[in-house]
Amino acid sequence: MISNSKPLSSLLPPLICGSATFNSQYNPDPYALPTTAIVHRALSLGVRAFDTSPYYGPAELLLGQALDTDFVRDNFPRKDYFLLTKVGRVNGSEFDYSPSWVRQSVHNSLERLRTSYLDVVYCHDVEFVTPQEVLTAVIELRKIRDELGTVKYVGISGYPIGVICDLAELVLRETGEPLDAVMSYGCFTLQNTTLSSEGIPRLKAAGVDVVPNASPLGMGLLRRDGVPVGGQGDFHPAGQDLRAACRRASDFCDSQGEKLEVIAIRYALETWLREGSVVGSMGDPASGIPWRREKIEEVGGRKLGVTVMGVSALEELDETMRVWRSILDGLEDGKQLAIAAGRWAGDHEWSLRRQEEVRKISNGIRDVLAEWVDDAWLSPPPDFVNLRLPQASTSQETLGTVSSSEDAEVVPTELKVERVADSVDVEEAELLRSSRL
Repeated sequence: MISNSKPLSSLLPPLICGSATFNSQYNPDPYALPTTAIVHRALSLGVRAFDTSPYYGPAELLLGQALDTDFVRDNFPRKDYFLLTKVGRVNGSEFDYSPSWVRQSVHNSLERLRTSYLDVVYCHDVEFVTPQEVLTAVIELRKIRDELGTVKYVGISGYPIGVICDLAELVLRETGEPLDAVMSYGCFTLQNTTLSSEGIPRLKAAGVDVVPNASPLGMGLLRRDGVPVGGQGDFHPAGQDLRAACRRASDFCDSQGEKLEVIAIRYALETWLREGSVVGSMGDPASGIPWRREKIEEVGGRKLGVTVMGVSALEELDETMRVWRSILDGLEDGKQLAIAAGRWAGDHEWSLRRQEEVRKISNGIRDVLAEWVDDAWLSPPPDFVNLRLPQASTSQETLGTVSSSEDAEVVPTELKVERVADSVDVEEAELLRSSRL
C-alpha cells in the first residue's frame, strides 16, 4: 500500500503467494513456467500479496513481468496488492548488509518488479551476518522509507527462533522503533512449533506487528517421499535421525489412510491461522468471492495468522486456494461465507469435521516423532564463510539459482543458533495436485 500511516497488520492479507518456486533449483527452466498465468489467476482468486527476493533467481523479473500487463493494470490497481521482497542475501555464499548495497538492492528490486515502491522489505536470512550488520541494514531501510518513500514497511527474515527474537529485541532497544514484520520459516510445522511456543511471546513483547509463517513442510522434510532432491542434490540440513523419525511419522499416516504432507499442510495452515493471530493481519482474506475486494469482517472480524505459500502450476494454485477456503469455512461466520462464495452451506460442517480429524492424526504424528518434536538444525552451518568482501558492495546481484544450504555463509556471533538455507515457500508445490487436505 502507498501509505504506511496504518500498522501493517491492518492491511496485509493473511495469505501470501510466494515466488521462490520461480527459480531453477526447483524447476529445470523457470522461464518455461506459466508465471504470468499463475499471478493473474491468483489475483482473480483474491490473492493480494506476493513474496519474492533477489536471491530467488529470476523470480523478481518474472513476477514484475506478470504484473506489468494490461490485465493487471485494468483490473488490479497497484494500491490493491502488496509486494514483499528482501535485501542482504546476494547469492548462496555472499551476504551484503552494507548501506550502499541495501540502497542498490532496493533500486534493483524496484526495476525488476516494475513498481515505484515496495510494501515490505526484509533483511534476508539474518542469522548469516552479525547483529550490527542487521541493525545497520534496518536503519538504512528506514532512511529509504522516510526519505524516498520507496519502502513502506521494514522487517527481517530467518530460521533460528532465538536469533530472530534477539534481533527484534535489539532493533527495538537500539532504535526505539519495533520491526513491522519478522518472517519465519520451517518453525511452525507438525514437527516444530517453536515459532508459537517460543517466538510469539518474545516477538510480541518486542513490538513486532506481523509474523508470517512459511515453509509448513519444513523444507520438504514432512513428505511421504522424504526431502526433495533436485539438481543440486540433497541440500536438506536435517540429520538422519530426524529424517528417520519423519519416515516413521509417514508410516503412521499411511496406516490411517492419509499422507503425511496432506496432514502437515492443513495442520500448519489451520493452526497458525489461530495461534498466529496475535501477530497476524486483517487484510483481504481471499475467502472465495472472486473479482471483489473483501474485508476481514467476512470471516469473523479478527486478525488471522499469516502464511506464505508457493506454487509452480495453475492446478497447484487452485488446490491451494481450495484448501485455504475450506479452512476459512470452519471459522466464525464460515457458513454464511461459504454461501456467499457460492459453496455449499454444509462446507462449514465438513471443515469442522476435517479439523477434528487432522487434530487427532496430528497428535498421533507428534507422539511418533517423540524426542524429535521441536528439534532444529544448525543454521548457518559450522563451516560457513561469507565470501562477499566489503569492496564488492557495488557489484551486481547474481540472478542465478537458489543455492543449497551447504553453500551458505556468515560468521555467527553471540547469536549463533540453528538454521538452514532459506526455502520459504517451495516444497508445497509437489503435493498440492490431487489430495483433499
